[in-house]
Amino acid sequence: MTKLTNIQQTNYFSETPFGHLMQKRIHKVLLICSGYDAFMLDEDGRIDEQIFNEYVSLNLRYPPQFIHVETSEEALQVLGYEQIDLVITMLSIGGMDPFSMAKRVKESYGETPIVVLTPFSREVSVRMSREDTSAIDYVFCWLGNADIMLAIIKLIEDEMNVEHDVEEVGVQTILLVEDSVRFYSSYLPLIYRIILKQAKKFMDEGLNEHQKMMRMRGRPKILLARTYEEAVELYEKYEENLLGIISDVSYNKDGVKDTEAGIKLARHVKGRNKYMPFLLQSSNRSLEPVAKELKVAFLFKHSSSLLRRLKHFINKYLAFGDFVFVDPKSGQEVGRVSNLKELQEKLFQIPDESLFYHFQRDHVSKWLNARALFAVAEVIKYLKVEDFKDLEATKRFLFDTIANFRYSKARGIIAKFYREKFDEYLTFTRIGEGTIGGKARGLAFLNLLIKKYNAFHSIDNVVVTIPRTVVLSTDVFDEFMEVNELYPLALSEVSDEEILDVFVKAHLPERIHGDLFKFISIAKGPIAVRSSSVLEDSHYQPFAGIYSTYMIANSGEENIVLEQLSNAIKCVYASAFYNSSKRYMEATMNVIDEERMGIVLQEVVGQEHDGVFYPTISGVGRSVNFYPIEPEKAEDGTVNVAMGLGKHIVEGSASLRFSPKYPQKILQLSSTDMAVRETQKNFFALDLKSSSFVPSVNDSINIMKLDLKTAEQHGTLRWLGSVYDYNNHMIRDGLMAKGLRLVTFANVLKYDAFPLAPIIEKVLEIGQKEMNQPVEVEFAVDLQVPKGEPPVFYLLQIRPIVDSKESIVEKLEEIKPEETLVHSKSALGNGVIDDVEDVIYIKTSTFNPANNTKLVPIIEQLNAPFHTNDKSYILIGPGRWGSQDSWLGVPVKWTQISAARLIVEMGLENYRVDPSQGTHFFQNLTSLRVGYFTVTPSIGDGYVDMDYLDSLPAVYEDEFVRHVKLPVQSSVKIDGQKGIGVVMSSDKVSNASGDDDSDFNLH
Repeated sequence: MTKLTNIQQTNYFSETPFGHLMQKRIHKVLLICSGYDAFMLDEDGRIDEQIFNEYVSLNLRYPPQFIHVETSEEALQVLGYEQIDLVITMLSIGGMDPFSMAKRVKESYGETPIVVLTPFSREVSVRMSREDTSAIDYVFCWLGNADIMLAIIKLIEDEMNVEHDVEEVGVQTILLVEDSVRFYSSYLPLIYRIILKQAKKFMDEGLNEHQKMMRMRGRPKILLARTYEEAVELYEKYEENLLGIISDVSYNKDGVKDTEAGIKLARHVKGRNKYMPFLLQSSNRSLEPVAKELKVAFLFKHSSSLLRRLKHFINKYLAFGDFVFVDPKSGQEVGRVSNLKELQEKLFQIPDESLFYHFQRDHVSKWLNARALFAVAEVIKYLKVEDFKDLEATKRFLFDTIANFRYSKARGIIAKFYREKFDEYLTFTRIGEGTIGGKARGLAFLNLLIKKYNAFHSIDNVVVTIPRTVVLSTDVFDEFMEVNELYPLALSEVSDEEILDVFVKAHLPERIHGDLFKFISIAKGPIAVRSSSVLEDSHYQPFAGIYSTYMIANSGEENIVLEQLSNAIKCVYASAFYNSSKRYMEATMNVIDEERMGIVLQEVVGQEHDGVFYPTISGVGRSVNFYPIEPEKAEDGTVNVAMGLGKHIVEGSASLRFSPKYPQKILQLSSTDMAVRETQKNFFALDLKSSSFVPSVNDSINIMKLDLKTAEQHGTLRWLGSVYDYNNHMIRDGLMAKGLRLVTFANVLKYDAFPLAPIIEKVLEIGQKEMNQPVEVEFAVDLQVPKGEPPVFYLLQIRPIVDSKESIVEKLEEIKPEETLVHSKSALGNGVIDDVEDVIYIKTSTFNPANNTKLVPIIEQLNAPFHTNDKSYILIGPGRWGSQDSWLGVPVKWTQISAARLIVEMGLENYRVDPSQGTHFFQNLTSLRVGYFTVTPSIGDGYVDMDYLDSLPAVYEDEFVRHVKLPVQSSVKIDGQKGIGVVMSSDKVSNASGDDDSDFNLH
């Protein structure tokens, strides 16, 4: 069977615009009849309710409103002030006769269709033959069946919409040629009921409730012709979109009754298309041999089984009902399918001669068209067996065509999870009716962008997609919390471990167990269980990295996997109530019990290697670069990439940073020493042993840290590696030489083994354009795909970087550094922070990175009273704040420095570290509008007046840290467009120019 990644290469199916169909509707019907006639039409006299019930039973929307009047004079009055779309009048009405009234209506309201409805009798027929019916559009017989009203309305709606709908998407048609009011009044309700029931069946091809309803608009249209000339005109106009013809034999041709008109029409049609289904029906049984000679079906009008046989013809020859494959020699059934999925699954089981027979006669495309599957039907219609070397190749092409269509159809749609229909072609589905949360919403948005922009499909031999995703909506979380009565414990101050223990022992809603089991059976590899809370990744306060993400190995032992998946979901739910989450909620002024959690279940990107699983590349891209190095500009964006799981990047470990516009210009590789010192030394991978996962507060419990030697054994490093040649003190790209292995991405960024930079540049450009503000995007790349398959670029997440268009009026570049307390040319934020009094800083005189871990509890202790009293301070220290690698900086978590209003990362003469950009820690600092400076005074990049700080009396001091209070309140000013930031102290500012008292609005 063709792999999904092969299918995804050819994404040429555009979505059928069902929303554009059936634009013209009958909204208001003027019914002119006596009270008795109204009672006759419906025994309760409530025609509105009758029609409404008909519409509901057939899953139709927009039932029309009926306005009932009893005389023609009343009717004309209503027409004067109401927008009437259809007039239905009985033959006997008060006032002027209906034919005179119809002429009056046409004179004033020429577009309004008029239908006469009359009981059937010989006397009525005689009377009608004597009247001038030129102003009447249709005459129908009332035969005691309320379906006639539905048929009248649908016939006129079809007439209004057919030309547009056929041209727009190729909607199919059925031509009924009949001049007998008696017979078309019987046929049309029957045909419409069959068509509308058929439409209810093909609704199932829709992936959610809205799509299902929209697909109803693609049902076949019925065309009614009452003369030979009308029939030929309609046939030739809609020939390419005609399912079949049902024709009387005797009707007008050239203005006179022709007793062989239907036979002549059959000859004309069969001469142009010998396979067009055609049914002749006549009161003259002797014409049956003629029909047989013409190879058309025949129906005797006075047969007691007339309508039943008509229904059989429609279902069998007009491609309604199941598609039945037959043996062309015996006529025996050899296969049956009821939908597109079954057709694809059974394709290789159908005998060649049967398939050839049906293809030659265009049966398959006709059947698909009748189900509103226009795009795939169009391809199959022009499929010629002789274009392929054998029928097996034809079947293969057909299989791939259907597979590609099904995959394309799912793109950009949040499909509802239907257990019996879920399969590998559904990219994004949801379980439950609640909201899906921020992270899932971002994923769904990415899925939509991939569909919307051809740029993602035009990259040669690369698939751009999102991983298969199922989202548990927030109503599942609500039910879980309430049924298990978890809120009292969750909102208490017990330990994280106690919360986790109680959550894991609780039960998920029973209704989702079967859905989870189905997802496990379809998922091809390990499963990531990620948070998607209501507050997460919002436009105003991203909660990036606050909640846990777990991964489980999909071992194939479904019961074990189901238990682990359930436990992982409960672990993520529990993480919303851990102490760090509560503190974060307080810092962001949110209320913890307002948070509601969705869950993203997602196939992990990558391949298996010796019992571990990881992608070739993980990365984070940002559409704005706050640390550009010439010739880069802020708007060029920046990307951090690493080998293995993305945990390496989001936790702040060493990764490769580049601008997608200048992928070969990488600061970390600008010198041999820097490359050796500052590139990736290890990577993360998922342990595939099922025993490695147990519920834990630590979401990395089954994540392994591996060295580069292991990556080389796996074959991963060949894409990304270079070698440091000790003897010649140089870096050699590739792994052929002996020496220290480095992760340089040389094959990708220098030699274009994979177009990483162009893809991410396009993603960031489109993401920023669609969100109308800077964005951050997470992605992963799988280069080690099976032979013959294209590499895959997976988009994992998109979130806005909170932006501000306000600018500083003051020209900060004119302020001399020595007039400031801190001066930075690499500043992040925008606006002014007033009333700063406190500074906590790490003493440079005693600084040693070996002591960084010891500093964490001290900083946390100093932060606590500020947080409690809603005060703030400036935090200054060497290296990277929040790094998980303590050699790169103090490994604090956000909650431990949550009261800091400005954070300064300082480089020393022998200790320079790249800024924290790309980490979740960094994202949260910026989204909370915390000022962020980078300075390295030792090389003239920025300024910190350490002598001034050291001269101030200490509120707290130990061997490593000082807390001082400034003698007067200071202000922080940041020009986000120019990247300049200053901390002004009033006793140093006498010569500084200007002042700015605008509100602070950092991004």
